[in-house]
Amino acid sequence: MTATADPSGVLPLDKAPDTSDLVMLSVPHLHCAGCIGKVERALNALPGVEEARVNLTLRRVTAKASLPPEALVDALANAGYEAHALDTGIVEKASDPMGRDLLLRMGVAGFAMMNVMLLSVAVWAGAPGVTREFFHLISALIALPVVIYSGQPFFRSALSAVRARGLNMDVPISLAILLAAGMSLFEALYGGHHVYFEAAVSLTFFLLIGRYLDHRTRAAARSAAKELSALEIQTAQRMEDGRAVPVPLSDLRVGDEVLVPTGTRVPVDGDLLSGEAVTDRSFLTGESRPVMTARNEPVRAGEINVGAPFRLRSTAVGEDTSLRRVARLVEEAENARNSYTGLADRAAQIYAPLVHVLALVAFVGWIIASGDVRFAMNVAIAVLIITCPCALGLAVPAVSTAAIGKLFSLGFLVKSGTALERLAAVDHVVFDKTGTLTRPEIGLQAEGFDAEAQSVALALAQQSSHPVSRALAARLSHATPADVTDVRDVPGCGVEAKLDGVPVRLGRADWTGATGEGLCLRIDQTIIPLNQEETIRDGAEEAVAGITAQGLSTELLSGDAEAPVSAVAQDLGITDYHAGISAEEKHARITAHSGHVAMVGDGLNDTAALAAAAASVAPSSALDASRNAADVLIMRDELNALPALFTVARKARAISYQNFAIAACYNLIAVPIALAGYATPLIAALAMSTSSLTVLVNALRVRRVK
Repeated sequence: MTATADPSGVLPLDKAPDTSDLVMLSVPHLHCAGCIGKVERALNALPGVEEARVNLTLRRVTAKASLPPEALVDALANAGYEAHALDTGIVEKASDPMGRDLLLRMGVAGFAMMNVMLLSVAVWAGAPGVTREFFHLISALIALPVVIYSGQPFFRSALSAVRARGLNMDVPISLAILLAAGMSLFEALYGGHHVYFEAAVSLTFFLLIGRYLDHRTRAAARSAAKELSALEIQTAQRMEDGRAVPVPLSDLRVGDEVLVPTGTRVPVDGDLLSGEAVTDRSFLTGESRPVMTARNEPVRAGEINVGAPFRLRSTAVGEDTSLRRVARLVEEAENARNSYTGLADRAAQIYAPLVHVLALVAFVGWIIASGDVRFAMNVAIAVLIITCPCALGLAVPAVSTAAIGKLFSLGFLVKSGTALERLAAVDHVVFDKTGTLTRPEIGLQAEGFDAEAQSVALALAQQSSHPVSRALAARLSHATPADVTDVRDVPGCGVEAKLDGVPVRLGRADWTGATGEGLCLRIDQTIIPLNQEETIRDGAEEAVAGITAQGLSTELLSGDAEAPVSAVAQDLGITDYHAGISAEEKHARITAHSGHVAMVGDGLNDTAALAAAAASVAPSSALDASRNAADVLIMRDELNALPALFTVARKARAISYQNFAIAACYNLIAVPIALAGYATPLIAALAMSTSSLTVLVNALRVRRVK
């Protein structure tokens, strides 16, 4: 294949061989079924694309194609969609083996519980001796394998705690299940009147419900640091003897000369060797407009080249680049957040040792009092079952699940298991500006911008990958593009062509012959200004006012310039605002705050701050890394429901405390009865189930929050 010269005067990288492979793209602005069809049609129409499929939930496109990712990104840009290439080897595939395993074990336990209960009803109804013993043995054949299989999550956790010479909630749970099953087997083999297989199985079933509910609240969380790494390109074009040679990113060294083609990410930090460069650095600064860089000025890894190809001299590679530094900040923040101890875990640290002490006291006390080891063991098992933290284990997951369902109906997707607890403690809310509180748009003047002008503007905008051109193409998607010829993309300036022999231009004001700044359309001698604007996102004013009304302070941090940041802050009534803030500075301000901070942002430059905040929220249109760093996603375009997020979180925390109180009151009543020997393990199991159901019913009250 013959290479053609590019404007930089060097030979570009030859195309990769046509080998079919999977290409994964992040497309943050997918919203509906119409978007799915438009994106899939745009990609499937490309020669070399076998199949393209959209995942609306993850805002991702997976394509089987022999084309480089850049070709697919350009095709989507022409269709009006921003896209970013992801490394399929780094991004983990969406799967939930643990959830499926818990569901299977829970289903087996539930089925077995119903069958053992049916046999027990016959025994309770007064079945005679031989029949009773036969039913006991059948119950044993059903219950014992189920207990061994379905109880594995608790047994493994308890064993790990014991090996570490510690206790957790699963130690008394495992003891209660195993002792109930073991003592029941002993009674069945020796003709005892009472066995408790239904207690062991029902205990396992209810506890698996709590474990699965807890798991589901955590299952959606994925590492934002890995998503940032996935955005890093894996190869670069190193200049060797005047030619661009593809090399793995790991082979680059400080001092190497690197070519950055149009539309690709800068692979390393470096100083610009070319005359000028135009890059989109919203990843680092949040600034919504492309930035012009002059010779010898620095460019950083992660920026996107939206102008002509340029060359740089690398000054930082590998772990020292800006992209990796932000990824490290995110990873450190994620690790700190993962160390947060939930309410149930904190309660278990006190509760678990107390349960064992009570059971031991009951066993020793009744041996001394009665001399009957068998009776003493039954009392100890009853104490273990009655004090079994089933209600405690359900207290938080049940409330979390109900609250998450309520928030989903309001347009929020909660991803983290402890997010509600952290949101309830928030006293300060930090907002990003561009893409969060505002929407970048193209302002179209009514005068002169008739159907013909719109048609010409759309035809030219579709020929450019510039972010402003993409926004304009999306704004004019209703129009029919004009039949233009001799199209030429002038990097850093705009796009020019001819319409029936008449010159037309779309680009910078000075390039089209106009005065001032902004985007202009020129048709022959007529110039029409198309000003880039930012509009306040629907519901943003209500969101800020509602949050302030709850006693929370607000702050605006943006990488954009002082003027637009000040204007948005004044419009929304935010008095504390700061402009020109980088990703590292956002992270530093969040971590330095003395209170509990919630971060609301959408850009890659917000990722470290989102991960570092006590709680974080991102619009669903955010890039993958930002969505994964956030605890909560806003699934609707408007923000007016945002105050409800904090209201529901606080109510959920209050109901969780109520559930702990219910569990404590239940134990205050039931434990003395069990210690006195008046509760068999069967009665203990029924009491335990009643307390668990009470907790579940109380948890549903969170859905009535207005």
